[in-house]
Amino acid sequence: MRGKGRGFSLVELIVVIMIVGILAGIVSVFIRNPIEGYMAAARRAELTDTADAALLRIARDLRGALPNSLRVTLAGGVAYLEYLPIADGGRYRAAPAGDGSGDILDFTDGDDAGFDVLGPTVNASNTQFLVLYNLGLDADSDAWRGGNRRAVTSNGSVANLAFTFTGTPLPLESPNQRFYLVEAPVSYVCDPAAGTIRRYSGYGEPTASQPTSFSQGVNALLAQRVKACSFIYDPGASQRLGQLTLWIQLENSAGDNVEQVSLYREVVVNNDA
Repeated sequence: MRGKGRGFSLVELIVVIMIVGILAGIVSVFIRNPIEGYMAAARRAELTDTADAALLRIARDLRGALPNSLRVTLAGGVAYLEYLPIADGGRYRAAPAGDGSGDILDFTDGDDAGFDVLGPTVNASNTQFLVLYNLGLDADSDAWRGGNRRAVTSNGSVANLAFTFTGTPLPLESPNQRFYLVEAPVSYVCDPAAGTIRRYSGYGEPTASQPTSFSQGVNALLAQRVKACSFIYDPGASQRLGQLTLWIQLENSAGDNVEQVSLYREVVVNNDA
């Protein structure tokens, strides 16, 4: 005998669909909040990583800043931070050797254009600048204004450093006969309107006034989605140390969800010239 097949009735099918829908609704109620919380935490973690990487890069660079060269300004809601990076340094010969030999740095001769480096040789380049005793107090002790700054003419590893003479002698002797070789200035620019923090370099020589536009050189993007920021510098935190306070706020919007992260960092700046 043939067996008779039996399927689902329409009523049974509707009942099953209703039960599945009820179960799915119950599950979604319990799963939705954890999933949304996970996604929000992931967005905050991404913002935190971005902000932390930007602050770490700035702090790392400033460890190699020329003493008393850091300066900040706020113009049009944009925060600017500029400094002179040290490439090398050493001690200059201030007096002849016992037998009268040696090329000293003569602070009375405006045509003096070189001196012996005491100790290890230095790596020099004609794109660098020689700076002595940078106190940042006046034209004679401020590398930005140029009184204690000269263009280097040596190249390579040298034991005698040559620089361009100006007809005016260098104004101030270093108590420790210390000199620095610095590169062209570097700027960090935080622009909340554009939502970015950028690093600018190669845009020109040091100038007395801090630049707020950069038509030359290169720039690197450090952070996006920047909502707000501030750079505050206290050069007189101590006799030899300055303090830079960095604060940035990043925001990420995903539909109706808005995530914000604020990071704060204090950087100790060496001002021992």
